Amino acid sequence: MDRPTFGHLTPELTPLFTDTYELRMMQAYYNQDHNPRATFSLFFRDLPPNRGYMVTAGLEQALHYVENISFDERAIEYLAEQGFDEAFLEHLADLEFTGEVRALPEGTPVFANEPMLEVTAPILQAQLLETAVINQIGYQTLIATKASRMRDVIDREGDDQGLVDFGSRRAHGTDAGIKAARAAYVGGFDATSNVAAGELFDLPISGTMAHSWVQSFEDERDAFETFVAEHGEDAILLIDTYDTVRGAEIARDVAEETGVDVRGVRLDSGDLAALSQAVAEVAPDLDQFISSGIDEYAIRDFFERDGVGVGFGPGTALVTSTDAPKIEAVYKLVAVERDGELKPTMKLSTGKVTYPGQKRVRRLEDGGAYAGDVVGLRGEELPGEEQLVTVVEDGERVVDLPDLEAIRERARERRHKLPYEHRRIEDPEPYEVTISDGLQAETEGLRERLEREVSG
Repeated sequence: MDRPTFGHLTPELTPLFTDTYELRMMQAYYNQDHNPRATFSLFFRDLPPNRGYMVTAGLEQALHYVENISFDERAIEYLAEQGFDEAFLEHLADLEFTGEVRALPEGTPVFANEPMLEVTAPILQAQLLETAVINQIGYQTLIATKASRMRDVIDREGDDQGLVDFGSRRAHGTDAGIKAARAAYVGGFDATSNVAAGELFDLPISGTMAHSWVQSFEDERDAFETFVAEHGEDAILLIDTYDTVRGAEIARDVAEETGVDVRGVRLDSGDLAALSQAVAEVAPDLDQFISSGIDEYAIRDFFERDGVGVGFGPGTALVTSTDAPKIEAVYKLVAVERDGELKPTMKLSTGKVTYPGQKRVRRLEDGGAYAGDVVGLRGEELPGEEQLVTVVEDGERVVDLPDLEAIRERARERRHKLPYEHRRIEDPEPYEVTISDGLQAETEGLRERLEREVSG
């Protein structure tokens, strides 16, 4: 069997993007004729450090996985090599998702213990989705949140500066780089430097030049003149290869002598706030784009020190969410069919207790601002606006997913509804998420029953 060397997850291999234990359980479900309906819930128990909220993203990619599950000949052949049963593999060859998916729309603020997605389906199908939905929604939610924090600092303290994703070279793989560009756009970025992401998601692309361009010429003036001759008014000149202020003076002179109204200059090293002020003094007509170690904290510091710039190019800190590089998303069984009815179930593991049952999330508002959430049982009467939306029924999508522009706007509007004390980039106030009386009673009653059964 030919195998790719670049590591692409091709459509024929997509159903294999799962953990071995999922398939081992699925085979046992099949062979033991144990395939009850079940509900799994995707959520996180705690917010990452210095996060008062998270921004959901990645639902479109998760649904693409759900809707396109298909074990073709190559996947079946590989699983046969790994020792899976022939009868089970014949079942996989005909497998399609037939269940229900409810989810938070992308761009929605989400908090601890709130389902981002709930899947109800025969357990053999629902089990398969765990790895993929955690991967797609967990990572993009992490990056969309990081991007949202940067945009929020600009909204509050800046002057509508632009944000361009420069991070694909530092992302943990090609797929991560592409998905980070999408998630950053959801969170409020304006463009990406990654051309593939631009094509895949119809994102604006943007770029400047590298130090290697400047170094390849005899002197900076020649490098700048040649670049301006090639790109005209779209040229952005990188001025810190040798001496930033002198580079700005040369860029100014080239613009004046050629008569080309170049887009501006880029600063990529040093004390960015101080250097931007110095550049503004010698080249006041050139816009400045700022990169190198940019994140929400650096942007805040830049504004506090009166830095001068029209845009920022975050890279590593964006695509790795450096200060909080993980979201502990989990996909847990919360209900299983008994005697023809879905019955709540839960874990009792120390530190990993789950709330049982299918759920709903209701959001309260006060004067147009979010005032707290209530997590309750799906059929429970609760105040507020429902956040979970049914997106798949009987295996078929029942809603049209919005385009990225609409998702980005939703994220902006809903971020602004969240009071500032919950959006602070350091020491945010916890947002109130209440567990409903019905869910609390169900949890306590089920816990007592399970503990009695365990103790005998």
